[in-house]
Amino acid sequence: MKAAAKVREAERTYSITDLAQEFDLTTRAIRFYEDQGLLTPGRRGQTRVYAARDRTRLKLILRGKRLGFSLGEVREMIDMYDTAPGEKGQLALFLRKIAERRAVLKQQQADIAVTLEELEAVESRCRERLAELDGRKR
Repeated sequence: MKAAAKVREAERTYSITDLAQEFDLTTRAIRFYEDQGLLTPGRRGQTRVYAARDRTRLKLILRGKRLGFSLGEVREMIDMYDTAPGEKGQLALFLRKIAERRAVLKQQQADIAVTLEELEAVESRCRERLAELDGRKR
């Protein structure tokens, strides 16, 4: 992208409806993120005006949620971009959070595997007992 195009994109603004349609969200959800301090639109009278920065933050919020991070964790990661150590710190934090999330998911995966094995064993015993009971009736 050429420099002039980047500047135009950075200066572009979006309405709440634009963002809701682009990200398949309700305007209520966007206002919720605003109430949580994750988005800070400007105003033109009573109308919310979102900058390219808000659009990017919304994209990051939704990605964080899809990955299973809490809004607090998402806020912490996004806010690091604007403070020291900046993007480098943000990326390091993101990598730590990814490792933590992966560990939780792997534990849940192991727990699910154990539960499935237990269900199969109980199901097998139930079927055997039911067959025994059916055999007695004859």
